[in-house]
Amino acid sequence: MTHGIALGSNLGDRAANLRRGLDLLRERVSITKMMTAPVYETAPVDCAPGTQAFLNTVVEIEADIAPHDLHGHLKAIETALGRPEVHERNSPRTLDLDILYSGGLCIDDDTLTIPHPRLHLRRFVLQPLADIRPGLVLPGFTQTISELLSALDDAPDSVRVRSEI
Repeated sequence: MTHGIALGSNLGDRAANLRRGLDLLRERVSITKMMTAPVYETAPVDCAPGTQAFLNTVVEIEADIAPHDLHGHLKAIETALGRPEVHERNSPRTLDLDILYSGGLCIDDDTLTIPHPRLHLRRFVLQPLADIRPGLVLPGFTQTISELLSALDDAPDSVRVRSEI
């Protein structure tokens, strides 16, 4: 199954946090294919004043794993890299991992919502996703990722290419 995963970091060595998160993902999950978007430096969204900028990217993996099992691995990786299990929403983080989509599934339960409920509103997710899957149409949507990105009304310069990871 194809899974899209967003990665973000704004504490410590942000690029190293992203790389380590991907290394741990490869160790925990049997991935048969991975596409990685460029890394973007992005202004914090809905965070406290003075919050450091984020490094964000998206990867798409092919792996024979159920979304809830993948979610468990992602939470364990966040914890391993120092993110407290209990944290305030939009608080600074060494690593944030979110499942954006899992094949054509729609899930909405106490643990997981797929597709991610706010991905269509966030340039820091849509821009890297458009780099690897511009024509993707997610379940419940009628527009492609590129079209969703074009429809945003925030400033495109709020995300700047930083590097590859």
